[in-house]
Amino acid sequence: MNRIPVIAANWKMNLNRDDAKKLAASIAQIADSRVDREFIVFPGFLTISDVHEIITGTTISLGGQNLHYEESGAFTGEISALQLKDSGCSHVLVGHSERRHYFKENYETVNRKVHRALQDGLKVMLCVGESLEEREQTITEMVVVDQLESALARIALKNLKNMYIAYEPIWAIGTGKNATPEDANHVHQIIRKTISRLFNEKVADEMRILYGGSVKGENITELMQQEHIDGVLVGGASLKPESFASIMDYK
Repeated sequence: MNRIPVIAANWKMNLNRDDAKKLAASIAQIADSRVDREFIVFPGFLTISDVHEIITGTTISLGGQNLHYEESGAFTGEISALQLKDSGCSHVLVGHSERRHYFKENYETVNRKVHRALQDGLKVMLCVGESLEEREQTITEMVVVDQLESALARIALKNLKNMYIAYEPIWAIGTGKNATPEDANHVHQIIRKTISRLFNEKVADEMRILYGGSVKGENITELMQQEHIDGVLVGGASLKPESFASIMDYK
């Protein structure tokens, strides 16, 4: 299966408006010369409109880092799928490990967010991954499969074309540690087999599964050579034009 590679940048709670626009412009210059891969940027909420202005007309897609599972209402400090779309977003992250860990998002919350995003026309990048403790207990497979089964519960088959999966081992995010390409590929294979079991083999073959966790220029090529790794979700290394350029332009 020839799956188009995906390079995604999660800027998290970083960058002011000027810096976000400069970084977006830098990324746009490279993206337009690499039509063989897909690029997605997830800025902070307050810089989404600025980034949208910069990347309009380029091949870069724009996403939100989170959303609420209700369409609208009295949810102070939250943001809806429709507000994200109105600001120019086509994608959204759901279930990021930092949301699960720091903000106690549980399986039900993640599932409701997936449903809301798809219902309101956003493409979903669903994040899954185990903690260091779970890894040491050798229950990575059980944790990842549980997260997938719960997040994808009652999702219509037709909506799977609007989803990506990102495997992010929690112990590797922002730590400088990362799973070996072979270890990451093994978990990606588990994810693909689970998608096949929950839906069908064709959907699993077409699903693009990204790796996230201390991705940098030094390890991107080896990661992308793995059979089941279809892209990367990059955190810290996406904040500097030079480091992210080396990832975007991997050979």
